[in-house]
Amino acid sequence: MSELDATPTEETSRSDAWTDLALTLPIFVLYHLGVVVLPVRNAADPLTTELTALANHSLPLYFGLTVAIGAIFVLVLAALGQGKAFAPHRFLLIGAEGIAYAVVMRFVGGWALEALPLQAVSEEMSDELANGTFGAVVMSLGAGFYEELAFRVALFGSGAWIIKTMEDTSPTGIGLMLGWGLVSALAFSGWHHVGPMADDFDMQVFAYRSVCGLVLTAIYAFRGFGPAVWTHVLYDVWAMAG
Repeated sequence: MSELDATPTEETSRSDAWTDLALTLPIFVLYHLGVVVLPVRNAADPLTTELTALANHSLPLYFGLTVAIGAIFVLVLAALGQGKAFAPHRFLLIGAEGIAYAVVMRFVGGWALEALPLQAVSEEMSDELANGTFGAVVMSLGAGFYEELAFRVALFGSGAWIIKTMEDTSPTGIGLMLGWGLVSALAFSGWHHVGPMADDFDMQVFAYRSVCGLVLTAIYAFRGFGPAVWTHVLYDVWAMAG
């Protein structure tokens, strides 16, 4: 039985790939429709530049291509019998779940900063975006989708697969898995401080993002890609609005 045909109890288990694709597709499409009019984009986004070039820098054609990509995925999912993944109540549930996890992540991050012996510095957690609230929301969509794809699915997920293959559920395997989760969280945090759009290094910010990375890794490990993406997006919107 697939998760899409599951009982209510099973709906709280880890999401499958088809459900994750369906529940994150609106985030993917809305980000790409919005980011093209901004002077910035998420550094983990490899697609916008390629789509812009394919559209020959024509905004109407770019919008058409983006919508077409979304429509193709919807049609493919429907043809595979996965159309139930788009049921409205699923988006309401994952939105509520993401809000709950975002609240937990914010309080866990705050607790960690108070517990760690870090020198107090001024806190500048929000990027200054040229397009205000619109830009903040669009960048939150991109961060949630592409950073979770890069750091939870590609980085943590590939390492976790290797560890499971080698050690299965042995104590050594569990220890390696926890260690790899910490490494991927540190990489996620450190990545924000490198490259042309990097934030200035701040130990408080680095530690806070590392804790958030651990929380997101746990969400991905136990609930799946979709809940991790929604948590990341909703948290970023909340943080930028605050």
